[in-house]
Amino acid sequence: MMNLDARIEELLEKPCWVIDGLPERVPADSAGQYSALEEVFHTPELFSKFANILLKLNCYYDLHVSYRGEWTANPSPADFSAWLNDVFQTQGRILILASPEEALFTLNGDDNYMTMYDPDAVLLERAARIAGAEGLFVWKGAE
Repeated sequence: MMNLDARIEELLEKPCWVIDGLPERVPADSAGQYSALEEVFHTPELFSKFANILLKLNCYYDLHVSYRGEWTANPSPADFSAWLNDVFQTQGRILILASPEEALFTLNGDDNYMTMYDPDAVLLERAARIAGAEGLFVWKGAE
């Protein structure tokens, strides 16, 4: 595998998709209650849904996970779930590289969404179907 840091930087410049509890971006000038509800939506259960999506995708793809700066290929489901819980608790960050397509997933512990960079059509469709089963939505991020 090529230099991972360089590959990650390259992928972060590619098209982005968002996996979220809402079906589309909330406009910044929205009169709604999104800001007030961010903490309500930010729960361990949300991160459990993200874990479920990624663990199910791991049935189809090799996942290379960067947790605390160390890369692990296809971590055990128990380890991976524990890492995501830690990211939620510490507001850390985790990176997941799905191979062979080399799409990138990012998840920050203080966010209510997960991002997916440069998925091919098959990965995008699978992720959307799995996310839907978890009650989440996939939509195109800003360019």
